[in-house]
Amino acid sequence: MVSTLITGIGELTTNDEPPPADPALVIDGDRIAWIGEAGQAPAADDRVDVEGRAVLPGWVDSHTHLVFAGDRTAEFAARMAGKPYTAGGIAVTVDATRAASDEQLAGVLRRHVAEALAQGTTYLETKTGYGLTVADELRCAEIAAREADEVTFLGAHLVPPGESTEDYVDLVRGPMLDAVAPHVRWADVFCETGAFDEDASRAVLTAAARRGLGLRVHGNQLGYGPGVRLAVELGAASVDHCTYLTRSDVDALAQSDTVATLLPACDLSTRQPLPDARALLDVGATVALASNCNPGSSYTSSMAYCVTTAVLQMRMSVAEAVRAATWGGARALRRENEVGLLRTGARADVHVLDAPSVTHLAYRPGVPLTHAVWRAGRRAR
Repeated sequence: MVSTLITGIGELTTNDEPPPADPALVIDGDRIAWIGEAGQAPAADDRVDVEGRAVLPGWVDSHTHLVFAGDRTAEFAARMAGKPYTAGGIAVTVDATRAASDEQLAGVLRRHVAEALAQGTTYLETKTGYGLTVADELRCAEIAAREADEVTFLGAHLVPPGESTEDYVDLVRGPMLDAVAPHVRWADVFCETGAFDEDASRAVLTAAARRGLGLRVHGNQLGYGPGVRLAVELGAASVDHCTYLTRSDVDALAQSDTVATLLPACDLSTRQPLPDARALLDVGATVALASNCNPGSSYTSSMAYCVTTAVLQMRMSVAEAVRAATWGGARALRRENEVGLLRTGARADVHVLDAPSVTHLAYRPGVPLTHAVWRAGRRAR
């Protein structure tokens, strides 16, 4: 791999030290080798002038569900006609995923990863959770491990129809966890009405922690509940959704290392209220933005759309939203010193906008602004 000097930067967002007045950076191999004044730039094999465009870290999408098959267009149309969202629609995707071949599932995952990369997402987590048998969760984990940067075990996504919660939880925290653990870094649970209650969620998460997996929680999406409290108590890296938060939930997040990952595209698609990002930020909680890309409740891979929504409808500043979609996502994955920022030694994930400032992400909503992308030092667009 050749080294590349990027010059002509109109605005540089680093999520680290303040950039110089006339910034430039050098990519060498898969790392950022240098950041400084353009006039003092070291020699490099190649030079790219971005002609006044804004440069920022690649998006870090810390919450997706991309190992799936099938389509839930009918469910979406019904929701738009007034039918409320419930977790039960997951079973439709489970049936389609079980029926699909490994090649079909891998093809869907690769297509969505490529789609996200073309829009500036350079680091991406995805989950199992549409298999819900030992064999199907295992193959989903193996497929995800080949294509995604981070993989989360979500066997506790929904109790399959016809099974008892108690028996299924025993399966998830026993044989299913044993099968998938070598292929995943994280374990998650859908702690929600219609899915898993606090006791069941705790049983799954504590079993996963004993296996050495990091913890994540789907919580407080459809109503007030124990998800945030449980995530903080168990030291989960993130609790995701956070649509319905009490004051004690907000304070608990502010006083913990658990990241509040907000999924605004999902809330819009399910016609839920948007999370109170302002309340979280104002007390010092760490906030991430993620796409929640999945076929049922948030079928978008656009992190820019999430940033735009956060600014226009959630009272986040552009700088706060961009940081949440880059460094915040990295922090939610405990990768904040490697991705989601631009500094010497960090992974060379670079996103160039076809605009002079990141403000254009909200100023020009819906306009595709990705001009160029480097992922781990390789130019992808």
